This record gives sequence, C-alpha cells and structure tokens, in this order.
Amino acid sequence: MDRHISHFASVLVWFRRDLRLDDHTALSQALEHSDKVFGCFVFDQAILKDLPPLDRRVSFIHASVTALDQQWRELAGQADAGLLVRQGHAVTDIVKLAKQLGVQAVFTHHDDEPQSLARDAQVLGELANIGIAFHSFKDHVVFERSEVMTQSGTAYGVFTPYKNAWLKKITPADLAERRTSAKPGQLPVVPVALRQSIPTLKSMGFESVDLSALHIEAGSAGAQALVKDFAKRMARYEETRNFPSVKGPSYLSVHLRFGTVSIRQLARLAYPAALKGDEGAQTWLSELIWRDFYHQVMFHHPHAMRSSFKAEYDAIEWEHGKAANALFQAWCEGRTGYPLVDAAMAQINQTGYMHNRLRMVVASFLVKDLGIDWRWGEQYFALHLNDFDLAANNGGWQWASSSGCDAQPYFRIFNPINQSEKFDPQGKFIKRYLPQLAGLSDKDIHAPWLAKPLVLQAAGIELGKNYPLPLVDHANARAKTLLRYSVVAKKKTA
Repeated sequence: MDRHISHFASVLVWFRRDLRLDDHTALSQALEHSDKVFGCFVFDQAILKDLPPLDRRVSFIHASVTALDQQWRELAGQADAGLLVRQGHAVTDIVKLAKQLGVQAVFTHHDDEPQSLARDAQVLGELANIGIAFHSFKDHVVFERSEVMTQSGTAYGVFTPYKNAWLKKITPADLAERRTSAKPGQLPVVPVALRQSIPTLKSMGFESVDLSALHIEAGSAGAQALVKDFAKRMARYEETRNFPSVKGPSYLSVHLRFGTVSIRQLARLAYPAALKGDEGAQTWLSELIWRDFYHQVMFHHPHAMRSSFKAEYDAIEWEHGKAANALFQAWCEGRTGYPLVDAAMAQINQTGYMHNRLRMVVASFLVKDLGIDWRWGEQYFALHLNDFDLAANNGGWQWASSSGCDAQPYFRIFNPINQSEKFDPQGKFIKRYLPQLAGLSDKDIHAPWLAKPLVLQAAGIELGKNYPLPLVDHANARAKTLLRYSVVAKKKTA
C-alpha cells in the first residue's frame, strides 16, 4: 500500500471487481485522504463486446452495481449522492469523469490480469497528462505480487511451501478491516449535469437473467447471507467438500470474483479456527491461499495465461480436425457417455456453477481421455462460469493437464467411473442433472454401458438413443495419453 498519499480536496473511487462498501481499501483510503469522495463504475465495452446476450455474470454485476448505488446514497445520507455509472470505454470514461468532477486523484484497486494492467497503465498516463494522480491498492487478495517470495527472492512455483510462507507471514494487520465510515458531507451530491440513471441491461444489449431461479442473491447482502450460512458449516468443510450432492462448499466464489465480499473477511472467519486445529477451517483457508497463489503466478508469469507454465508441455500434440471438434462438442453438451462428466457439464450449462471436484473430473476427462488441448476447456469455462477468474481458471486447467506449476503428474489420470463411485456413490447428483438415468441402481448408474440389457430396458434406457454410449474406453484413452505425454518425459531427459 502506498504510505505516501497526499491529502486531496476531492477523489474519485473507481469500482471494478470490488462491488461493496464495507472493508474496501480504496474507499477507506479515499475517505482518509480526501475532503470529498465520488464513486463510479463503468460497464466497459472492451469486455462486454465478447459476451453473449444472455450472460449470467452481467446480470449479477448489474444487480450488484444497483445495490452498491443504493448503499452509497445511504452512506452519504442523501439521495442525490449516488454512484456515477457509465457504459462505454473505461479509459475514456474514467479520465472524462475525473476531469468533469474536478478531482485531484482517482483511487482504485490492483487488477493483475495482463489486459487490466495494460488498461491501468493507459489510465495512469492519460490522468498524468492532465495533472490528476492515480493510486491503486491491494484488495482482491491477502498477499499479492512479490509479498510472499522464496528465500532466494523468486516467486514460488509449488503451493505447499508458498502456503507455509503465507502462514508464517500473516499478521492481524493483514486481515484487519478497512473502515469506510464517512463524515457528514464527505460523499457529496453528484453535479446535476453528470447525473444519469444506471444503464439498463437491455440498453447494453443484454437479456435479464433470473438470478433467484439460480439461487443467487447479488450484491454484498447476498454475500453476507452466504457467509452467515457457511460459518455454521465450515467445521464440516473437509468432510463434505468433495461430494457434489452435499451442501459442502461456501458458494461464495462468484462474490469473491466480483468483490461483493472482502477476502479479508473470509480469512478472518477461517484463520482463528484454523489456528485452533479446526480441520474444516484449515482446509477452507488453504483454498483461499490457493487463490492468492494463482494470482501471484499470474503476476510473475503472465505467459502462462496463454501457454503452458512448463514450456515443454507445449510440445504435446493434441487431437485436431473434425474428430477433435466433434469430441469437444460432445463434452461441452454433456454427451460423453460418462454420467458424472455429463451431469457436471449439465450443471455448468444450466446454472453457470460447477462443483470444484467436478471441475477436476471434467478437465481431466477432456484433456486425458479425449486428448483435447486444455485451452479449449479453459475458454469454455471462461465463457460459462459465473465465478470465472482468469488466474484461478488457468491454474485449475493447467493443474489438470499437468502443464502448470505444482500440477498433478501427467501419469495421474482420473478414472471417471471411480470418481463417480467415490464422490457420488448413490448417484444423487447424476440423477438431478440426468433424470433419464434415475431408474438405474447405485451400482449401474456410474457406467450404464456395463449394465445388463434387461436392467437398461427396465430403467427405460436405450444406449445411443436417450443416453449416449461412451465416446472412448478409459483404459485405451489412458494408454494413448501416456504415449502423448511421453514427449514431455523425453524433453526432460534430453
């Protein structure tokens, strides 16, 4: 954090992936170092142009920004002191707003995605040209960039030593709440000439998604409801987190992604219990540390956002052509013939959410059973996941493909049938998303093609008609994968 901040007459706080007022570093700093504070959000066309009209995330962001605007007015104590919300291009609109408001500085938070760093560098330059300061702060993670390094001063490439260093470094100050109480008049009314209503989804070219039907409540209110609920279940997290039909996860990932909840609040919830030996809290805290880990990997190794972290894995020859496209399409649509994989793909396609265990299962299946380049799957998740986060999504896919830092060995290949039997033993999750298989027993539901013909007939299943035959034989696919990855072993020994 920049400890040498001047005092300003007025500051503009630029909200991005931090859509809340509580425990908000940039707002806290603005209130401390400025007499007047304005707030803004830009629906950036540079991002929106690549999204489909029916995008759940845009509805979530829109609802969260609407809630944030109301909360800002309440904090200000006056209805005309709302958020300035624009649709356009972030660089242009932020510079224009700062100039129109006559502020001396713009405050925001770090965003270490490569494109975001380029955008912020441009904003910094254009603001400097007109004499306006630009201050950015850490907020999205607990530790960032080069805060947790090896003794030799390099970035960690293996998680466990990173986690140990993270735990050794953490202090109460790192997790302390960033206070955001405003003095009377500190959040002024928006000048009449700049007042605009929040753009509607329709005006931006998007259709409204019924978030309540997906059991999602946007904004900080939705996040706090989930925090309260998970606090009662956290102790059981370790024993429940791998079973997709059980209420084990926190379901806070989308809120973390868009900053409707503070990472510090969640770490404050887990850390004290973890210190006391609570296994559930320890495991969940590890998940939060993984998130920090992937973000520091992204910062130090931006090339890994486009290619393999381990360069030798780019020598692998993936399936290609029409056959590969057909295999990929079947995977996308949940038509692989492996029920757990298909149910997981139905979950993401219908809801935008996928259980973490299933993310590993479907990723392993695409890469190591079908032989498809991990980047295809990464891009599909990027388009469909409500909680899509570049660093974590890339890290997860490279872990599954064995090409990333601290990834599983390439010869470790998930058996989709074993995963199904272990983590969905009664087929409850499968039946929820593949109701056509509901008539099968706990034994037969994991691999319908192995069931006896009379069993399938009694369950009303005709393989190849109302449920597909397997795209590949797992044992054969495993053998092909070991051969495919042998190029990596050869490069390592060369």
